[in-house]
Amino acid sequence: MRKIHCINAISKYGTDQFTEDYQLTDEVNEAEGILVRSASLHEMQFSNSLLAIARAGAGVNNIPLDACAQEGIVVFNTPGANANGVKELVLAGLFLASRDIVGGIEWCKENKEDANIAKSAEKAKKAFAGCEIKGKKLGVVGLGAIGAEVANTAIALGMEVYGYDPYISVNAAWRLSRDVKHTTSLDTICQECDYITLHVPAVDSTKGMINKAAIEQMKDGVVILNFARDLLVNEDDLAEALKSGKVKKYVTDFANPKSVNMDNTIVIPHLGASTEESEDNCAKMAVQEIMDYLENGNIRNSVNYPACDMGVCQAESRIAVLHMNIPNMIGQITAILAAQGVNISDMTNKSRDKYAYTLLDLEHKPEEATVKKLKAIDGVLRVRIVK
Repeated sequence: MRKIHCINAISKYGTDQFTEDYQLTDEVNEAEGILVRSASLHEMQFSNSLLAIARAGAGVNNIPLDACAQEGIVVFNTPGANANGVKELVLAGLFLASRDIVGGIEWCKENKEDANIAKSAEKAKKAFAGCEIKGKKLGVVGLGAIGAEVANTAIALGMEVYGYDPYISVNAAWRLSRDVKHTTSLDTICQECDYITLHVPAVDSTKGMINKAAIEQMKDGVVILNFARDLLVNEDDLAEALKSGKVKKYVTDFANPKSVNMDNTIVIPHLGASTEESEDNCAKMAVQEIMDYLENGNIRNSVNYPACDMGVCQAESRIAVLHMNIPNMIGQITAILAAQGVNISDMTNKSRDKYAYTLLDLEHKPEEATVKKLKAIDGVLRVRIVK
């Protein structure tokens, strides 16, 4: 019986995917897998039994990725499962920034005692006038699952869309409308676009990417939307630009002490994926990923180990070796198996940065002494007998 521990409430739509071979447990130290949403795991001590963590969502800044990799724990996320939910909120942000809808709503609340409010509203409404988004230029920074959906929908709404993503995948490119103008420079987005929306992860190369230098290149009155990560924006530089009017509006899904005190800013309390459908889709994908890894050793949508798929094992046995990405690892692994008379019927080796993953189908199950020798190889982090 495989045991799974849920941190945070995980949609039943997802956990119902588990077969009778799985059991949900309240004891984290006996779990082979953890399902998590937003809870921080940075202070958690992981047990030796833990093999995988699946984040029901895209962002993984709440999980210590490198520490997990060092312990041979594969971390998964669920890219694209919440894409539609976030896309719809980005569109709402576009409309809120283009017309002072919020200001108009607040005016109605403030004047609710006015017996002649209908007539007063006709006089007051000009203060909340705005512009239409049709025909305007939208720059989409990051063309993954969410960025591609935003770009395609904006095209359908009549916007002229520029896309920037130096790491765009083949699958993402196929999803993208041919009408999106792909640019190889963030500078082009800054110089050309009336609206700029961010859809990239917060990594060293993207943190603070919207800063004074970038803002200076932008059109006067530009609108910036951030539904990705607050760290992408240098908030001190942006606050100055909002105050001066260089940036007309900033719409963000991240409330923090700086953002909530900025001029001309619409702050939303992280509602991007807060829909029933997004939570269900993320939970289902997370469960499917963790099951495929535990049962077959396959890795799909990991953020700290390479992708690897050998399907369902048809051989007598399958083992997985998680190790450092250094020379002669495969040679040592295969030599030990050969010395023990274990024949390899199929094998895949993949690497990602410092870490690598080797999955081997064997004609018979290795003895415990063989597994111990594999574990003793310098640079091996974990050895699993998958089957």
